[in-house]
Amino acid sequence: MSSSVNGVVNGVVNGAVNGGISFWYADDGIPARREPLSGDASADVVIVGGGYTGLWTAYYLKKAAPFLRVTVLEQKFCGYGASGRNGGWLYNGIAGRDRYAKLHGRDAAVRLQKAMNDTVGEVVAVAEAEGIEADIHRGGVLEVACTPAQLARLKAFHEHEVSYGETDRELYGARETGERIRVADAVGSTWTPHGARLHPVKLVKGLAAAVEALGVVICESTPVTEIRPKHAVTPYGTVRAPYVLRCTEGFTASLKGQRRTWLPMNSSMIATEPLTNSQWESVGWGGLETLGDMAHAYMYAQRTADGRIALGGRGVPYRFGSRTDNDGRTQAATVEALREILVRFFPSLAGVRVAHAWSGVLGVPRDWCATVTLDRSTGLGWAGGYVGSGVATANLAGRTLRDLVQRDSGQAGATDLTGLPWVDHEVRKWEPEPLRWLGVQGMYATYRAADRRELSGHGVESSRLARWADWVAGRG
Repeated sequence: MSSSVNGVVNGVVNGAVNGGISFWYADDGIPARREPLSGDASADVVIVGGGYTGLWTAYYLKKAAPFLRVTVLEQKFCGYGASGRNGGWLYNGIAGRDRYAKLHGRDAAVRLQKAMNDTVGEVVAVAEAEGIEADIHRGGVLEVACTPAQLARLKAFHEHEVSYGETDRELYGARETGERIRVADAVGSTWTPHGARLHPVKLVKGLAAAVEALGVVICESTPVTEIRPKHAVTPYGTVRAPYVLRCTEGFTASLKGQRRTWLPMNSSMIATEPLTNSQWESVGWGGLETLGDMAHAYMYAQRTADGRIALGGRGVPYRFGSRTDNDGRTQAATVEALREILVRFFPSLAGVRVAHAWSGVLGVPRDWCATVTLDRSTGLGWAGGYVGSGVATANLAGRTLRDLVQRDSGQAGATDLTGLPWVDHEVRKWEPEPLRWLGVQGMYATYRAADRRELSGHGVESSRLARWADWVAGRG
């Protein structure tokens, strides 16, 4: 059984709409596409990718230098990728901070973390200033532990975050956790105020409109087949510009020469039907915090503005050959696995219907470090590799790319952002196939096995299986 929304095919799995890009688009509507590139063109800056990173970069460039001619090229429509499929977590996590502390010193990593803390407020402030109604609620981030081993990890994680200057973070026991949200078997939690829930599609639509109002040219239905110095090549023509910025995140592997740059990791989500008042009373969650856990194959969730639970985690983690899906369709086994997490967390919701399921990809570098770069010899720049923390990190990346372009073009000097340790970080490429596929499949199978072992046991030490998987993955 299937239906079609603006040409996007939806399947149905166990009564849930499957695919159709995401629930967020089913809720807010798929936008009419802007015109594609009409032929060869020129610009001062051309941005490849119309997601959060590309749009934030365009926004800040035009705000800083209104005279710049900025063009955004998007192969589908703005927000088609991770920007329209994510869990709506605007929070202060950034991939690679500990590695940057090892490479550049702890003070540099602390500066990076402070920049991320501030980024949450920056996104909220811009949304307010531009009149973007994105269902933003700044309730912070609550991460729970449900086993002795998870509790030990949670306490260590809490102290680790405090050591990076997050002194407003709070640690809760079982009773205090239950007063915020009634997760079954929760024995503790940690909460940070540096987080907010939002509607991803409402944000990306509003941001695209704001960028266009500033005079940025957005060309949709315009796939870029090759990026080279001063050229972005498409089937409709080539845009020439001194600066070409790659902002393609999980879709980077589709570009010529980029197959092994960032691995497109799959993440899947479900959204329930709206809960009744009595169901919400059984769950709690009155603070509307975004919710995560301390499992190795972690989950993430939010209470949506229309009273649903949107919950995500890893399904099939990776497709052979760095392939990406077209419409977010998700395997039935993944939908059921996510539903099992929902019911394990909230047994009172066992009868709640899953209304929508979908998947998307996020970019994972080989060393799990987010980066932002401008090669001053070629004018080529890029940002990404957010490893699932891109809603906020993309904003920091956009402001940093702005500063790098302005510094290189002589419009401004070095800034606090251009001095952050993730700038110009070099990452080695992923292994060729089939090693890449075997490694990722084995890694997540091991993480899931470690979680099962911890759920069935009572030990306080993390499973050795997970430590082995971390080593294989290159984390740390």
